[in-house]
Amino acid sequence: MSTVLITASPDAVARHLNPAALVRNLWHHRGLIGQFTRREIEGRYKSSVLGFGWSFVTPLVLLLIYTFVFGIVFRARWPGTETTSLSEFGLVLFAGLIAFNIFSECLLRASALIVAVPNYVKRVVFPLEVLPVSVLGSALFHALVSLSVLLAAQLAITGRLEPALVWLPLAALPLIFLSLGLTWFLASLGVFVRDLPYAITLLVQVLFFVTPIFYPLEQVPASFRTAIRLNPLTTVVENFRRIVFLGAPPDLPELILWLAATAAAMVLGYAWFMKTKKAFADVV
Repeated sequence: MSTVLITASPDAVARHLNPAALVRNLWHHRGLIGQFTRREIEGRYKSSVLGFGWSFVTPLVLLLIYTFVFGIVFRARWPGTETTSLSEFGLVLFAGLIAFNIFSECLLRASALIVAVPNYVKRVVFPLEVLPVSVLGSALFHALVSLSVLLAAQLAITGRLEPALVWLPLAALPLIFLSLGLTWFLASLGVFVRDLPYAITLLVQVLFFVTPIFYPLEQVPASFRTAIRLNPLTTVVENFRRIVFLGAPPDLPELILWLAATAAAMVLGYAWFMKTKKAFADVV
């Protein structure tokens, strides 16, 4: 087994830790990011009969399955909804799934993202850092499709949409920052640690159940509630529900705190990726 030494001058590391440099780099490659995002979306349904129709079919089927299992089999109802009906329970559950699926799609793709494209790695001038951004772009596209299904169902069931929906882009920023930062970090780490996909799959499964998707945070025993709150996905899911169903703005102090923390995670993930990418060609 060969050992690859990763070195970088302090000036180079500091440059990558500059958020302005990150934004300038991504803006410079915006055309390439758009091209690869479109390829990610189209590639998922290549040669399929329904094509983009799967973007609507998949979330609808998942919504029906989860609603059946938790709403009919377990007879669960969501506290605080207007009617405690099965349909409203399904919508509340689906809102949490939309947020979580953005995160999980990015993480599950991350570890094999670079090793799957050795031809790009060998090209010295190719900006590999755009690949994680394109994965996030694809995840956001499918989340928007699912969100349109959710809002259409809510309009059909309740007869209205909340004006507070204008807060959704801001409430989604911590999720976007965290997903992108972790995707950069894990995409790099996956080049050097080939067991990483197994660990990530396990981590995503654990996070799925410790994020309040199928249950409200208030039902978690008090002794465990603090630990659940430390999960950044908890705040994202809770804010999504506050906005969509209660018509209330997000919890701004908590949102600002997570915005700062996840923005720092994004910059650190980017800096790690940029520092290590010169060694990719020696390993792939």
